[in-house]
Amino acid sequence: MKIAIDFDGTCVSHEFPLVGKDIGAAPILKRLVDNGHSLNLFTMRSGEYLLDALKWFLDNNILLTGINKDPGQERWTKSPKCYAELYIDDAALGIPLIHDDSVSNRPFVDWKKVEVELQLKGLI
Repeated sequence: MKIAIDFDGTCVSHEFPLVGKDIGAAPILKRLVDNGHSLNLFTMRSGEYLLDALKWFLDNNILLTGINKDPGQERWTKSPKCYAELYIDDAALGIPLIHDDSVSNRPFVDWKKVEVELQLKGLI
């Protein structure tokens, strides 16, 4: 499955322009990749800030197959929207969030609940 993954508030807490705190995404993203799924980073970050996010994936040994687009989508569309079969984003309706001001002043993805959903769908 092709999965688009947001960065701030999804992989890490909201701390832009810094890379936020660990919120539990890395082990679950690794499991997705280990199960044959491809991850495309789908973020508003650009320039040096994008490089900071890419370094987070590298440091966590998480393989990305695309950045803000699916590598093969140019063969069949000119749309700028990243093609994916699943989007994981703190701004998505229905995504489970944690509200914890001791971690971040904005809500962030609850990876324990996302993990359960991914297991129920047979993705990990």
